[in-house]
Amino acid sequence: MSDDIKKQLGAVIDSYKEDLCQMSDEIFDLAEISGEEYKTSDILCSYLEKEGFAVERGTGLETAFRATWDNGSDGPVIGILVEYDALEKIGHACGHHLQGPAGIGAAIAVKNCLQDYPCRLVVYGTPAEETLGGKIIMLDKGYMKELDLAFMSHGSPNTSVDEKCMALENFVVTFHGVKSHAAISPEEGRSALDAALLSFHAIEMLREHVKDDTRMHYTIRNAGGPPNVVPDLTVAEYTLRSYSTKYLDEVVERFYNILKGAALMTGTTYEIQRDLPFKSKVVCHKVNDLLMANAAYENAPSIAPPRERTGSTDFGNVLYEVPGSCIRIAFTDKDAQPHSEAYLKAGKSDAAHNAIVYAAKIMADSICDVLVNPELLAQIKQEFEVAREKG
Repeated sequence: MSDDIKKQLGAVIDSYKEDLCQMSDEIFDLAEISGEEYKTSDILCSYLEKEGFAVERGTGLETAFRATWDNGSDGPVIGILVEYDALEKIGHACGHHLQGPAGIGAAIAVKNCLQDYPCRLVVYGTPAEETLGGKIIMLDKGYMKELDLAFMSHGSPNTSVDEKCMALENFVVTFHGVKSHAAISPEEGRSALDAALLSFHAIEMLREHVKDDTRMHYTIRNAGGPPNVVPDLTVAEYTLRSYSTKYLDEVVERFYNILKGAALMTGTTYEIQRDLPFKSKVVCHKVNDLLMANAAYENAPSIAPPRERTGSTDFGNVLYEVPGSCIRIAFTDKDAQPHSEAYLKAGKSDAAHNAIVYAAKIMADSICDVLVNPELLAQIKQEFEVAREKG
């Protein structure tokens, strides 16, 4: 039965391909950066409204939205999450312009072909992934927590899923010292720059005593002035990462002690600005397997094993709350990695347009499998709870 429905889903998506690709190209050309995706959000919302979805705009962020199709009250709540922010000064070199059209294509197909299966289908527009971590803000305001299952898509050099993503903590630290003349009265000064440099050195010492997957980065945003003046202000930025959220919490505590020690040794003080923390995802292999099975069913290009090592994403925070996964669809050369010029140049290619269709079909097929076989969702939830408990 599900194969017959999947053929119907695919036919619907194919019939919308021209609209979806045109939408993607328009979003690509707008290239609106994080938090400024007003026109892009309106394009997506207006299309969903035209297709019969109830759209709530401004869900936690001005450019976020929640589009719902209710098909009875007894079924699961299935989410499709889409991003649409571009990179500043580069444009859509991360492929986010493909996600909205792909998610809309999947949602329309499910709405048209699965009316015999009760569910609530929710398309969430999640802006500002590249900077603020828009999904984290939306979660904090109660959105997405109602989902029983969450899907996403993303462009990639290969068609695959992720095993892990890195938890991330970012800090901007302002050190305050005492300004003085570096030649005439250096003894009266207390160098804010020295405090920052000592913290950097301590992080280098810490590298030997953390787990292998820990990443620690730092830079100076404001050194404090010319060399003949003891600087009374220095601004430094630090990024800490690990594939385990729980372990990263331990590293953060050690980082706090580094700051205390650097300030104590230099007679300075400091202020910490802590950005929203990105969590590592709770991996649900049954969802990964479901997406990859449907990728094979749809003959998606360049199918590859799951990615063992990835960067950081606010989708990880969602996957600490609900089970789900992101299907990555091949549309670039193997050497065209996200955030590169080569990746950008592929953004309006035939392969990119085909990736929209593949992503839409794979997500729609996976939703079909879950709705037709309720026991599958029960198994997914069971695996998720066990994995989340382990952290």
